[in-house]
Amino acid sequence: MISLCPSSRSSLFAAVLFVALGVLPTQAASPAPPQDQRPTSTPYSGDLSIFEYPDRDRKLQIDRVMDLLGITPGKNVADLGAGSGWFSVRAARRVGPQGVVFAEDINADAVRYIGQRAKKESLSNVKTILGTPDDPSLPPTSIDALLMLKVYHEIAHPIPVMKKLHAALRPGARIGIIDRNGNGTDHGLPRDVVLKEMAEAGYKLTGTYDFTKADGQDYFLIFTPR
Repeated sequence: MISLCPSSRSSLFAAVLFVALGVLPTQAASPAPPQDQRPTSTPYSGDLSIFEYPDRDRKLQIDRVMDLLGITPGKNVADLGAGSGWFSVRAARRVGPQGVVFAEDINADAVRYIGQRAKKESLSNVKTILGTPDDPSLPPTSIDALLMLKVYHEIAHPIPVMKKLHAALRPGARIGIIDRNGNGTDHGLPRDVVLKEMAEAGYKLTGTYDFTKADGQDYFLIFTPR
């Protein structure tokens, strides 16, 4: 005969009761992931010189990109996820001394690098900003055009981030996103995912292009706030 201690009797009674009632104990359900989360790539933090490869201007047709974004003398531009400042310095030359380029990155080393680069190249209209993964920290009502060059796929919470961005935009501001098709973790993201998220964040698509690279994988999308 098996002897049961009081705690064992209680456990056995509970188990019998569950079976009798047709109820099985279950573990607490895991909380559902936030709706805006999807696979993302780890933000790049390595050698910044990789962004300076020869012929990048021609391959990306960056002058045409700036034309489509309405980047002209006197405009204020944001380079979100600026990296080495490759685009920042080109935009700074385009907008001239009456315009401003806000070079934003979440990597403090990149921000320092861009500051030194702007000083070396005598571009006093480049203003560096150290943002956070969930807040670009751009000044209110300051941006006429913004470009995210191969960085959108690194944003873990894109919808709240892009909603927060509304406050920094001037009326008629244009948001450009250049990225490549991928699964989210391979430094790329499906174009349809970007369209869906930007719509949820309060933006409308005004232009879609595929000229920024000849491999058929890149896309260039332009949005404006609704």
